[in-house]
Amino acid sequence: MPTKRKVPLRRCVVTGEMFPKKELLRVVRSKDGEVSVDPTGKKSGRGAYISKSEEAVEKARSKKILERHLEVKIPDEIYDELIRLIRREQLFKNE
Repeated sequence: MPTKRKVPLRRCVVTGEMFPKKELLRVVRSKDGEVSVDPTGKKSGRGAYISKSEEAVEKARSKKILERHLEVKIPDEIYDELIRLIRREQLFKNE
């Protein structure tokens, strides 16, 4: 009899909803203060999860939600990369 594996859940910092870890994007601040997008979810550092929706990314940008969670200034390139990843994934889903 196969055992059910526990699906790790994470909370989106923008919406506050719980999602399986695979359905969220992770933004990481390393020890030296460098911020990057972590598509694998395995980079070391302080991480914040965000929903895979452009609305959530834009809300995070306008209200500086990621900056508060990671305690560092987030460059616009990070938000642009998040939107690019979301759009790319939507393209592959539609094919």
